[in-house]
Amino acid sequence: MMRNRLLLGVGLVSLGAFSSSCSKESPPPESKPATAAAAPAPAPAPAEPPKPRMSHEKLVSFFRPSAAVKAETPEDTAAQIALGRLLFFENRLSKNHDISCNSCHDLATFGVDGKPTSEGHKGQKGTRNAPTVFHAAGHIAQFWDGRAATLEEQAAGPMMNPVEMAMPDEKRVLATLNSIPQYVKGFKEAFPREKKPVNVANAARAIAAFERKLLTTARFDKFLAGDESALTEQERRGLELFAASGCTTCHNGPAVGGTSFQKLGLIEEYPTGDKGRFEVTKNEEDLHKFRVPTLRNVEKTGPWFHDGSVKDLPQAVRLMAKHQLGMTFSEPEVDDIVAYLKSLTGELPGPEVLAPPTLPPSTKTTPKPDPT
Repeated sequence: MMRNRLLLGVGLVSLGAFSSSCSKESPPPESKPATAAAAPAPAPAPAEPPKPRMSHEKLVSFFRPSAAVKAETPEDTAAQIALGRLLFFENRLSKNHDISCNSCHDLATFGVDGKPTSEGHKGQKGTRNAPTVFHAAGHIAQFWDGRAATLEEQAAGPMMNPVEMAMPDEKRVLATLNSIPQYVKGFKEAFPREKKPVNVANAARAIAAFERKLLTTARFDKFLAGDESALTEQERRGLELFAASGCTTCHNGPAVGGTSFQKLGLIEEYPTGDKGRFEVTKNEEDLHKFRVPTLRNVEKTGPWFHDGSVKDLPQAVRLMAKHQLGMTFSEPEVDDIVAYLKSLTGELPGPEVLAPPTLPPSTKTTPKPDPT
């Protein structure tokens, strides 16, 4: 019994020694931490819901006739319009017989001459860009500073402006018109109730009657009339951005402008020495204010701004956003707005309006050109 216990004890000691020896010679391999399972990719963020589209009715509402623009217009007769067309192209209403209304407001090029400022008598340069004559009838006033309340006042102004047509006085204008029998007849037909119809006021009245017919119709008008497919998707985006950004605060009404006076540099000062409407009113509140121009045919009426200093339409959009809205549009946004503006380009009238008419001949008593 004792012997068996001794053998068992020796065996246990030997086994323990063997186990200890194996442990030193062949340590068990180090266990590696289990590799964590890859985290699942985050779910994509839900797509931003599209901005709600501005309704057609809302967009149209910006371009309805404005109460600020006189709705009452004279009843122009066919005789007045015909006479006005002749006078619009008549260069003998200038001192040197070389400048007409059409010289600076070329009807064949959307009513502008494409120059920053126009050249008048003896090549003198004006200080402001010649605005388009198309849609001028829808303006609250004429000229950039609004110094002429009506088309009639505007039409009479350049004749005796020393920088423009430079006629010395009304007497010279009347001497010219009365010396040409066809004009004497035309005035009588246009103003049959007047004893002495040939006068500067009636000449301006006739020119204004013709100018009231200078309108264009664009694809945008189809949109206004209810055809939403008239604008492309990009043009529609541009129109909505134009409205949502506040551009329609100034550029509204049927002419997409012309209904108010606004300060240039409303949010951020615009570098100009032109005092604008202040020169007319002497009211400090009118400093640097200008009559808002129409955007009809704006694609065709550059260079832009009152001084004709901007030659690139996208740049004009950027500058207006910066100085009037305090905003910076992205390039795609600029492209969209420019696309919308191009939808305002209309069809010019036919040759019965645009083509220079055959003017009546001078007579021996017609004053001669005077280059001085």
